[in-house]
Amino acid sequence: MPAPSHDRYCDEIADQLGRLRSVVTSGADLSTPVPTCPDWTLEQLVRHMGGVLRWVELHVRTRAAQSIPMTEVPGYAGPEVQGDARALDAWLAESGDLLVGSLRAAGPDVAVWSWAGIPTSGFWARRMTHELTVHRADATLAAGLPYEVAPEIAADAIEERLEIVAWAQRTRPGDTGARELRRGGDTIALHAQDVEPPWLIELADDGLTWRRARADATVTLSGPLTAVLLAFYRRLPLDAPELGITGDRELLAFWLTRTSFG
Repeated sequence: MPAPSHDRYCDEIADQLGRLRSVVTSGADLSTPVPTCPDWTLEQLVRHMGGVLRWVELHVRTRAAQSIPMTEVPGYAGPEVQGDARALDAWLAESGDLLVGSLRAAGPDVAVWSWAGIPTSGFWARRMTHELTVHRADATLAAGLPYEVAPEIAADAIEERLEIVAWAQRTRPGDTGARELRRGGDTIALHAQDVEPPWLIELADDGLTWRRARADATVTLSGPLTAVLLAFYRRLPLDAPELGITGDRELLAFWLTRTSFG
């Protein structure tokens, strides 16, 4: 499955924002706790998401060469009044429109500061697509609403997660989680039943590698692609009925715990 284009990421950001806004305006109680982000209510999650979009937009629009403090981002905090779904929705819509406009104007190759060694506007288009993909799941599941995501976006979110973990291993040698993932050849397979072939992840002593292949693995996580994605991001418990695990379940739990830095 080819990686999405820059325009596809921009389209997806707009679509994901529309879907997140529909949660805000669904009548859901904005004070509802978010089980997958236990420090946040639904409103706090939405405010985080809108603020991050504005923070990234300012970097892209100004071609920032270093990180901009969030306190310098106009409109970062969102509406003053708490619990106002209409105001929150309007602010979120504006946040998304600003970001998509700046990303489209920049294209994928403009130099922009980033935290993961890929200092381009294209990095941010991809990163915000998947930030929204996962946090929309948080909001949707907290509100008790159905969640779905396009297969190519779900697959790319898994790939990006792997790339972030590999980057952390290269650049954060003192990080306990990154260090402990050097496991001498243990392997994890992610078998999404509606996408072939599976991801085969090797936790080698010299760092994480992966490829798309069918092969025996130390542990295999299987299920529909969306369920595999949510489990891989710790948004769905491993004992969820739509998931299957064969092999060393403890290794999979170990991976999920140690990759929380990503």
